[in-house]
Amino acid sequence: MKIGIIGAGNIGGNLTRRFTALGHQVVVANSRGPQTLTELAAETGATAVPVTEVAKGAELVVVTIPLKAVPGLPEGVFAGAADGLVVVDTGNYYPQRDGRIAGIEDDGLTESRWTEGHLGHPVVKAFNSTYAQDFLERPRPAGDPDRMALPVAGDDAAAKQTVRALIEEIGFDTVDAGGLDDSWRQQPGTPAYGLRAGVPEVTKALAEASPERPADFRG
Repeated sequence: MKIGIIGAGNIGGNLTRRFTALGHQVVVANSRGPQTLTELAAETGATAVPVTEVAKGAELVVVTIPLKAVPGLPEGVFAGAADGLVVVDTGNYYPQRDGRIAGIEDDGLTESRWTEGHLGHPVVKAFNSTYAQDFLERPRPAGDPDRMALPVAGDDAAAKQTVRALIEEIGFDTVDAGGLDDSWRQQPGTPAYGLRAGVPEVTKALAEASPERPADFRG
């Protein structure tokens, strides 16, 4: 699969490492330009490109940047992507970093629904609920009792299944967390957020989540 990654921080960098190790063709971009990604490219074999080129020919693009940076992405950032492009949003809203986002706090949008509106493309919410280092340190083969499960939310069943298959390929089980309007169940401050556990525990945590945003995650 040809995968584009927008953002080369902890999550973006470690997903680049995992995807390339499994033989996927990965292109990666950040806000500072491809010249700042030479070490990651040399380490992984990924190709560093400008943001405007990250989606060209891509079947799947992961957007893994701070929420406050999402509106600043170039218009038409997904131009030239393969038909049926799947876009994955890993974003979490941290008001201390992102500032107060009215669409989330006043209008009640989930973080990924807000992001989807700015991207102009449907998204699948995934990779946001655990620690970036887990992608390198905690993969386990299918059936391993210590294999972690990650929640995946989205409105498009086919796109969600593509993402779930990719997550399972890199060594994790998945839990269908519902549509994008249900993705608040895996946002910061919920029982599923940061939970290193298997399918039953993650499923239970999603069910026990409260829609009220905790004070620590309100602007």
